[in-house]
Formats: sequence, C-alpha cells, structure tokens
Amino acid sequence: MSETLLITNARLVNEGREFDADLLVVDGRIARIAGSISAPAGARVMDASGCLLLPGMIDDQVHFREPGLTHKGDLASESAAAVAGGTTSFMEMPNVSPQTTTREAIAAKYALAATKSHGNYAFYFGATNHNIEEIRALRPGDACGVKIFMGASTGDMLVHDPAALEAIFADSPLLIATHCEDSPTIWANERAARERWGEDVPLAEHANIRSAEACWKSSSLAVELARRFDARLHVLHLTTAREMALFDAGGDPATKRITAEACVHHLWFCDEDYARLGTHIKCNPAIKSAADRAALREAVIDGRIDVIATDHAPHLLAEKDVGYFRSAAGLPLVQHALQSLLEQVREGTFTLPLVVEKIAHAPARMFAVRERGYLREGYWADLVIVDPGTPHRVTRDSLLYRCGWSPFEDVVFSHSIRATVVSGQVACEHGQLNAAVRGQRLDVTASR
Repeated sequence: MSETLLITNARLVNEGREFDADLLVVDGRIARIAGSISAPAGARVMDASGCLLLPGMIDDQVHFREPGLTHKGDLASESAAAVAGGTTSFMEMPNVSPQTTTREAIAAKYALAATKSHGNYAFYFGATNHNIEEIRALRPGDACGVKIFMGASTGDMLVHDPAALEAIFADSPLLIATHCEDSPTIWANERAARERWGEDVPLAEHANIRSAEACWKSSSLAVELARRFDARLHVLHLTTAREMALFDAGGDPATKRITAEACVHHLWFCDEDYARLGTHIKCNPAIKSAADRAALREAVIDGRIDVIATDHAPHLLAEKDVGYFRSAAGLPLVQHALQSLLEQVREGTFTLPLVVEKIAHAPARMFAVRERGYLREGYWADLVIVDPGTPHRVTRDSLLYRCGWSPFEDVVFSHSIRATVVSGQVACEHGQLNAAVRGQRLDVTASR
C-alpha cells in the first residue's frame, strides 16, 4: 500500500515551466500541487528545499537480459539501477532467450516482471522473418510496439527478407520500432578491416565499420517503407548527421507518423573517446564523430529527435575486455542517464524543460502511456527529486548493475539523485533501494 507523501519546497519542472510548489501523493497518485500544502495526518514529509522535482524518466529502449541471459542482468537488478538513476518506467527489448516473438513469450515476461521489477514496465514484441501471423494477432496493450532489427546486431532476429519487411510494415497493428543498420555494408567494412589489421582492429575503426552509410541505407529504407504503407514508425538510437534529414522538426510525437530517438551515450561520447575507453564504449550503432554528436544535439533541440533513451545493454567485463571482433556491443547506462543529461543542461546545451519533454512527456504521448509522464493531479506519482547542489562521482562500488561496471566511471556529475518515487512509493532514497517496491505494468496503447 502506498504511503501518503508530501514533498515540500521543491522546484517543479513540468510542461515547459519551472515553478516552486509542494506536491501531495495519496494512494499512489498526485493528489494536489500547490504553493503550500498542509501535511495530512500520518503523511511522510520530504523537504525538497533547493531541489528539483521532475517526472521520472520513461526509457523507451532497454535490454534487461531476462529470460535466458541473466548472468549479465535481470529485471530486478537492472530496474533497481534504473530507479536509482531516476528512471521510473522502462520498455524492454525482445532479444532474450527465448526471444519474445510469440504472444505466450511476452505474456510470460509480463508475469515475471510483476514479481520482481522495481520500476514500471512494458515490453516490445520481436519481429522475425516468419512470425507475421503472431504480429497480426496483436492488439493495442499487448506490447508497447513491434521491434524490427534491420541490422546485424542480434543474430537470428535480423529481419532481412524484403517480403517479410513489407508484410510487417503493411500489417502491424502496433507502432513499429527499428534498429537500423545495413548488414551487407557492415560485412564489407569488416572484411576490409581484417585485410588491413587482421583480428587486431583498432577500436576507433568501429565508427567506420558500423558506418554512417550503413545507418543511412537502413534508416532511409525504414522511412520509405513506413511512408509507403502508412505505418507508425519509431527509429531508435540514431547516430549520424545525415540521418537527421529523414525527420521533420517540431510536431507532437503523439500524432507524427515517423518519430526518432537519440540515446544518452551518443549525446555524450564521440569517436575521440575510443582511445580512452576502448571496448567499454563499443555499441551498435556505433558512437561516431563529434560533428555527428553535435547534429544529434541540434536535432533534440529542434524536434527532429522526439525522445531520449538509453539502449541500456549490459555485458560482463569478460565479454567486453577482449579483441575488437569478439567484444560484445552494448553499454550499461540507466543508472546515470538522467545525470548525463542534466550535466548538458548545466553546460548550456539543453534547457531543463526540454530534457523533461524528451525523457518523460514525449515518450508518454508517443506510446500513449496512460496517466504517467507528467506532474499532474490525478496522474500516477512517478517522480524524481534531484539535488543540483551536491556533486556525485560515479564509482564502481556504487553501481547496481549485475555487470558491475559503467562507461561513466570516475565522471563527476554536478547533480545527485536524491530520491525516486515509483507509482507513489519511495523506491530509492540517497542511493539506498527499497527492495520491497514493485512497479506496475504500463497502460500503453500506441497503435499504427
């Protein structure tokens, strides 16, 4: 049962505004927002003087590795890290084992999450070359979207049959989300790299192997298919300046037919960081040039990028600290995603209301997430209290990821996450997880 919670003296950031107010939570929901609220009998009072109060992040792309890959992470460990970082809701991907490519498999994931997830949750349904009938049978609410891997990142989940792609774009009843990289281009680049360096390819070549051309060929195909079949398309983790030409600036992501996502690591790192971090920033699609990063940031500002997410994808260090071709691609990110964006606010890259729009309001609208993503009376209380006056150094011993490492290690962020509230419950405070808190299944009804 949710306790009655009164947060006082906070600086609220919501719907383009910053203002001072108190916020009252009753029965898991925001009961009142006002300049001054008297504490009801028995209420817990949290004085947030000097702190920001934001809606929690809705991360529309994570890989939490359960079922089947739980040596890397699971729904409990990775949702705990997410909650510690101010992410209150997540949408998880289907490339697990067994893959989430049947209605039975996705129902099993929802049942599992209900027992162990510390944050609110939704799941994508995975597309293959052969499961179009399963996709056609989906109804809004069964999944947050249909995920197509239009690239070589996930082995046998690669959808490369043109007829299968056309059928999915024509008939999917749900929003389609795509990973876009052109496999033949990547394979040719890998062959050329091996001819020059053998197996000892420098990590900086990852941006050339997983090239801008490979991204463009695939993302432009996805956009063409979406326009041809009038499908609702969301292109995930974009990385290049060239791809920004595919998307329209501005507009409401709830009504746009084609939307775009950028991820926190592509907004933070660039190819100059390979020399320092090596395989610890190897991911697909690759982190690219500083110019590409600048173009992504500009697209966040002008609205070509509609949402910011993480693509959180943990691997053990033993799976990362090997040669280029054997190193697993993916980074653990959810515990410090919000702080990395707040650092860019401090540096003047983004405004605070813009960040809140991209991590909370926009994903709530785009995926039709009911009664979340805003500080509104009557909505579920998914909240994060941020202390902008207490710096936070990322240390390995503070991480909640099962994989036990972070690409942000030793970074000193200017903001600290003081507390996170999930569906009205204080799920994490001063870095201490309340292990008893469970998230709820998101009411997500995005359709084509």
